[in-house]
Order: sequence, then structure tokens, then C-alpha cells
Amino acid sequence: MRGMTAVLGQDVSATIIPSGDRVLLPAGAELRVMQTLGGNITVQDPYGQLFRIDEKDGGALGEEYAPKEKAAADDGTFNEENVWEQLRTVYDPEIPVNIVELGLVYACKAEPLPEGGQRVDIQMTLTAPGCGMGPVLVDDVRTKVSSVPGVKEANVELVWDPPWSQDRMTDVARLQLGWM
Repeated sequence: MRGMTAVLGQDVSATIIPSGDRVLLPAGAELRVMQTLGGNITVQDPYGQLFRIDEKDGGALGEEYAPKEKAAADDGTFNEENVWEQLRTVYDPEIPVNIVELGLVYACKAEPLPEGGQRVDIQMTLTAPGCGMGPVLVDDVRTKVSSVPGVKEANVELVWDPPWSQDRMTDVARLQLGWM
């Protein structure tokens, strides 16, 4: 689907990349789909500006971009690997690599709550400190981790120390980006 052109069938709210500002894209706008990873859709207008359309609004680009049915949740038993699986579904909208492989997740710790369930605390960073997409990515992480069976709280902290560098990327990320 990458590189395909789509026309918006209705007005849709979108996030400008990289500022993080919200705008309304008008029905009839012709957009090039750049990536559809993690459920959200990165599009480019004819002037080169990038936007992120949330998964829930993907149908405005056509049926092939509409949200898919999610698999039924399991029995509610907490498994930390499920947290990592969800983290691997969060993508920087400009880079076709998930935040785990990019090395943006510095810590992920689960603790049982006295009333039952788990609190998951995550420390993460961004590829650039001034990136306006930071709050968007933090919200993505919080939402996706909160959807894991057994998670009652998901706390996400954006940290800057140590600063992110390409050295934090996994070999998988380097291969995906053609750097190996």
C-alpha cells in the first residue's frame, strides 16, 4: 500500500509530522500513503507535508485502510511479553521501524497492584528532543499497553538521558533501514 494515492472521502482530523499539531484534512484531498505500520497511516500531500491519520479514521482513505477487527483478548492473565508485543506495534510515523527496534524504549517494568492487575512503567525517548510527535507516541504507547490483558495502569515517561543515538538501534532496525 506504500506509495499508493488515496482521496479522502470525508474530512478527517490528522497530526502534522513532525510538529504534532492537529489539523483537519478536507474531503477530496489527494494524499500519498507513505506507511501503514502499527495501524496508523502516514500520508503526504502534494506539497510534501506529512500527516498521521489515526487508525480509527483510516476508512476515510478507503476500505483497505479501515480499521481491522482486533483478535479477541485472551483469558486476562498478565504476561509481560504481551506488553513488548504491543510496544512493537508503535511506530515513529517518519521511520518504518517500531520503537523497540529503534531503541527508544529504555525501561519497561511491571508491578502487581494491591487491588489486582499490573501497573506497567515505561521509560522511553525520541530520536530528537524537539520532536512534536513525542506526546502522540507517548499516548500510543499508553493506549496500546493499557490494552494488554491484566494491565490496570500504564505510565509512560519521556526521558532524555541518555540521549538516543543510532547505536541504540537493533540489527533488525539497521537491516530494515538498509544500513547493514
